[in-house]
Amino acid sequence: MGKKVWILNHYAGNMFTVGGGRHYCLAKYLKESGYEPVIFCSNYDHFTRKNTVEGVDSFVTKTEPVTGVPYVFLKTREYPNNGIKRVFNMWDFYRGMRKLAKRYAAENGAPDVIYASSVHPLTLVAGIKLAKRFGVRCVSEVRDLWPESIVAYSTKWTRKSLVMRVLYKGERWIYRKSDAVIMTMAGGYDYIKDQGWDNVIPESKIVHISNGVDLEPFCENISEHPFADPDLSDRTHKNFVYTGSVRKVNDLSMLVSAARKLKEAGNDTARILVFGDGDELEAMKEEAKGLDNIIFKGRVPKQDIPSILSQGYVSILHNRSTELDKYGHCQNKFFEYLAAGRPILLTYPEGHSVVKQYGCGIETDRQESGAIAKAIGDLCGLSEGDYERYCRNTADCARLFDYRELTKQLINVIDA
Repeated sequence: MGKKVWILNHYAGNMFTVGGGRHYCLAKYLKESGYEPVIFCSNYDHFTRKNTVEGVDSFVTKTEPVTGVPYVFLKTREYPNNGIKRVFNMWDFYRGMRKLAKRYAAENGAPDVIYASSVHPLTLVAGIKLAKRFGVRCVSEVRDLWPESIVAYSTKWTRKSLVMRVLYKGERWIYRKSDAVIMTMAGGYDYIKDQGWDNVIPESKIVHISNGVDLEPFCENISEHPFADPDLSDRTHKNFVYTGSVRKVNDLSMLVSAARKLKEAGNDTARILVFGDGDELEAMKEEAKGLDNIIFKGRVPKQDIPSILSQGYVSILHNRSTELDKYGHCQNKFFEYLAAGRPILLTYPEGHSVVKQYGCGIETDRQESGAIAKAIGDLCGLSEGDYERYCRNTADCARLFDYRELTKQLINVIDA
């Protein structure tokens, strides 16, 4: 057998439950390639607010039935929201991993490499310390720029606040101490240069491995879980489909405003369909009253998303734009949009833009409702040939981000 790869992802328990996600897919293809991946995660599911496995003392190991990959669920305390109890939950995972490692290695063999993935930095700290204990390499993966993303989206925290300054120092320490750093955004090293850390963190240490999509099950879901909806199948309109959360950070009020501008301009062809839920859903429905060209459809099962996207005219990638966008794509749903093979409307300008680079659709030059409405109008006016070209480009691009291909990139890092 190949190398034993310990994958540390605090939130991977949800991947075990739903049968998908970044590390679910990477572990699946690592195992197919002869490696021995093990995923370590919290037993408390952040998304469902429930324990994945009941009656866990300190940890329990379960084998995922489809991939055969073992998951080790660490007991961590429960938390109701993103308050202080969630921070304690993070600490539990960090402490639990350090306590569990020796026992697990004695029973199952020591790791040959540790692959530790954020969101939060304590997972990366645990990975670095465990790698030192076992005398192996630590590959740290940054999927979210902490604390930069906190500053970008927060009205409370600034870069100069004491807590943020401590977190930035910790982030720099992680980059320095890791043997390699995977960043899901293409402009990851641009971020390091912007922080002024390039004098101590060489570019050779940073590797870009994007988020992606598992194409084979995505395509299977289109046929196995066909989604029937009268608005989606109505060909008297060109449906622009948004899937995902309906929260403040997604700023769907801007799409409502764009729909209103389309109506005022006399565009009766375009219609926006929003599939998703969140604490802003009712407010958005209220704001959209009187408009028949934007419809909020609510939550749908994950397995229905491929069918929904493949029936749309255009997929809309939208959330509140921040300065982090200059570092590139990392939203999971973007790669589902690629797999659907429909043109993509990106409602804000982005650095390292896949949409621009591969000709997958239209990207606005500024994020405002007027620019979005204009882009929707332009897409409605595409010739059949231009539309089909966008579809081909999108489908071709999806193959570059298939997790089977991304795993080959990961293997190059693991075996370096």
